[in-house]
Amino acid sequence: MGLPALLRPLFDYFGASVRAKLLFLVLAPLLLGFPVLMALVWYWSDSSYQKLLIFKVGSDLVTAHEYFDRVVKGVGTQVDALAASQRLQAAIASKQDAAIAAELEAARRRNGLDFIYLLDRSGKVRLAAAAQRTAADHAVWPVVRAALHGSAGSAIDVYDAAQLAAVDASLAERAGINLVPTPKAAPDVRKSETSGMVIHAAAPIVNAGEQLIGVVEGGLLLNGNLGIVDTINAIVYRDGSLPLASKGTTTLFLGDTRIATNVRLFEGERALGTRVSQRVRDHVLTQGKTWLDTAFVVNDLYVSGYEPVLDSFGKRVGMLYVGFLEAPFRSAKENALALIFAIFAAISLIGCAWSLNWARGIFRPIERMNRTIARIDGGESGARVGETGSRDELGRLAGEFDHLLDVLAQKRDELQRSADELDHKVAERTAELEEANARLRVAQRQLVISEKLAAIGELTAGVAHEINNPIAVVQGNLDVLREELGPAAQPVATEIRLIDEQVDRIRVIVTKLLQFARPGEFAGYVEPVDCAAVLADCLVLARHHLGKRSVRVEQDYAATHWVGINRQELQQVLINLIVNAVQAMPDGGTLTLSARDWYEGGGEDGGGEPEIVPAGAAPHGVRIDVRDTGEGIRPEDLDRIFDPFFTTKKTQGTGLGLSISYSLIERYGGRITVHSVRGAGATFSVWLRCEPEYSGSETV
Repeated sequence: MGLPALLRPLFDYFGASVRAKLLFLVLAPLLLGFPVLMALVWYWSDSSYQKLLIFKVGSDLVTAHEYFDRVVKGVGTQVDALAASQRLQAAIASKQDAAIAAELEAARRRNGLDFIYLLDRSGKVRLAAAAQRTAADHAVWPVVRAALHGSAGSAIDVYDAAQLAAVDASLAERAGINLVPTPKAAPDVRKSETSGMVIHAAAPIVNAGEQLIGVVEGGLLLNGNLGIVDTINAIVYRDGSLPLASKGTTTLFLGDTRIATNVRLFEGERALGTRVSQRVRDHVLTQGKTWLDTAFVVNDLYVSGYEPVLDSFGKRVGMLYVGFLEAPFRSAKENALALIFAIFAAISLIGCAWSLNWARGIFRPIERMNRTIARIDGGESGARVGETGSRDELGRLAGEFDHLLDVLAQKRDELQRSADELDHKVAERTAELEEANARLRVAQRQLVISEKLAAIGELTAGVAHEINNPIAVVQGNLDVLREELGPAAQPVATEIRLIDEQVDRIRVIVTKLLQFARPGEFAGYVEPVDCAAVLADCLVLARHHLGKRSVRVEQDYAATHWVGINRQELQQVLINLIVNAVQAMPDGGTLTLSARDWYEGGGEDGGGEPEIVPAGAAPHGVRIDVRDTGEGIRPEDLDRIFDPFFTTKKTQGTGLGLSISYSLIERYGGRITVHSVRGAGATFSVWLRCEPEYSGSETV
């Protein structure tokens, strides 16, 4: 008997029995939904499990980092305390090398350090405790340089074998660790690690007159220093913090080599000399990122956290690691999921039996209506139930359902047409409103500026008279006072100078107000100007600003044409932009000045890039770019920087510098634009015409 003959009674039963249909409809969702639900439960539980473990090891790494940082700073505190101790200073004052050496050795033993040096004011070794006296210049180390300039500090540094031997031969022997072949580690031809990771600290020694008389330098070798990693491990993974028989581990790496660890190889031996996998090494040491994930550690999988360790030169020289054994957690997760699956299976079987008990009838019209609904949901709007062959209530329901779908389709078409018309009208109205709003914003801005200018115009004359006259009296009397007192004025010379400076500051502010309110009265003679020459003069005038901020200047003068403008006014604008750029780089940076021919229609790139020169076009003018490498301008401030009295310098400035500069350039038909990306500096571009076009009715 063939297979179709065996299945025919089953098909006949499903075709003739409503109960069979109901059985299929009830069981199908369960048989299909249960695997999907179980897959989702597995996925969600696994992802939540991973996130929980990663969060746990991340917080453990933070704790380990803080303690390790405290250890590094603790060595610095010990060295600083020694430098400030009265006993050491008394020994130095006695000029007896034996007394000084004894005090250094006592401090070294007391603080558990591996070496201590006493350096002179040039960074040369004067005396040493547990170290050899050498002629090497210790000022090459950043911590020593900082101490020579009066700042105590500590950091991680790496000494090679020669440097360790120069300190003490025993340190070179202690630092040496034989490399152990490690699976998945990066290839390395070395047989041993001979360099040493050292907590390096230095502190200045100053006398009663606050003068530097020397430097105390100390260090603690971390190679093989198991006490530190054991203490970190005890703090991070104290008893009871890791359930399920897991165990925590802590390791300090020099490069990718374990130099201090409580990870075990076999028979309780520590895994010193084993190396981290190349994947982790590249992620942490090469890319400088923190690793928070599962990793293979020596002989098993651990939930691991690695972070780079930086030396005093800012280089990544090692890693700090914490982690715990994953296997107990994984086993507990799998057991819990197995129990959940069993419970879900039992509930599904019980639900299936209960549903079958309540089912009473199913037939073709309902199934066809269900398929029709699914087709409509899938986007087939013309789907209909059609003739079902049933004349009972369900058949009539199917017919009414088709009629309802026809009515809904008609209404939907009408609504779609109305919606299309409404969208068209809304789009037209939106465009009109946007255009009107743009015009309104421009008008509002111009109105605000006009109102400010009107107010300033009314007040400026009175301000100039009421302020300049008293100031002139003050200045005159101050000059008389200085002449009358003569040498007797020396005790208050500073106060007199401060009064001079403040009087001059008031005069400058009043002049700026007059210049902003009545620019026509300050206009100068228009002449052909070489922009490159003006930029060179501006650099000379602003050199004291550049020197104070350690700003490097780059110049690119490619302009071939001169522009028509008053030289002094252009110089005023460029100096204002240069000073603003320097002030935007308080920690130093690069100031770039460039001058290029400006071709009308060649594009205006606010970032200072060369324009696209149209073929056969003649230069329209010159574009001068002033670019800095500061923090840039906030996006919300870009539209306001040329507004009168707007300033981000809360403790200095009047907010008129850029407004005056813009007015001066605009008077000759030019403009000033700005391009800035937050965190990447700003570029101010001054567009000048070869032949000026005077704006408004101002007389130049």
